[in-house]
Amino acid sequence: MSEYTPLVHSPRTAAEMTAASADFYTEMNLRRTVREFSDAPVPREVVEDIVRTAAAAPSGAHKQPWTFCVVEDPALKARIREAAEQEEYENYHGRMSEEWLADLEKFGTDWRKPFLTTAPYLIVVFKKAYDLDADGRRHKNYYVNESVGIACGFLIAAIHRAGLVTVTHTPSPMNFLQRVLDRPENERPYLLLPVGLPAPDARVPVIERKGLDEVLCWY
Repeated sequence: MSEYTPLVHSPRTAAEMTAASADFYTEMNLRRTVREFSDAPVPREVVEDIVRTAAAAPSGAHKQPWTFCVVEDPALKARIREAAEQEEYENYHGRMSEEWLADLEKFGTDWRKPFLTTAPYLIVVFKKAYDLDADGRRHKNYYVNESVGIACGFLIAAIHRAGLVTVTHTPSPMNFLQRVLDRPENERPYLLLPVGLPAPDARVPVIERKGLDEVLCWY
């Protein structure tokens, strides 16, 4: 039999909802992908709160099929960078299509990923294809990709809200992260996020987001 508890909810007036949604949009619209990091330290408790926020995301059957691995050890970050750059070199020299490379050209990216060793933290998100109990028995998880994707959205928003920056890094293939971090067989790498402050001279490309009329359909 399920147990229930009263919902904690603070109603807002229409004016308050409008102001809150506008304020949040204004803040999140300033979020930018950053590839130039400072090595300035960031308190651990900030990262812990960011991960707590990500772990508050909804998930299929409340299975919470995720693990957030925070890497701060310089030697381990160096191993991750070396492995990631090996994969990225192959991507930029044969795996990626000409169209893909052309789409990336305006961002000035290449196989080199110095942010993996400069940023004070790397958050590696793993998805749990299934759960393992203490006896090694498998238990099914549901909507794993969708659930972990939502959690990563929470994570990125929390990083920005804390005044930090990140870049969504997905070296392909990512299996090396499972080996380097010695994760169990039921976990698969999903996303790698360097986290820290931007370099004092950090720059970002000039881009435009799609307008509301391009992304919203009313019915």
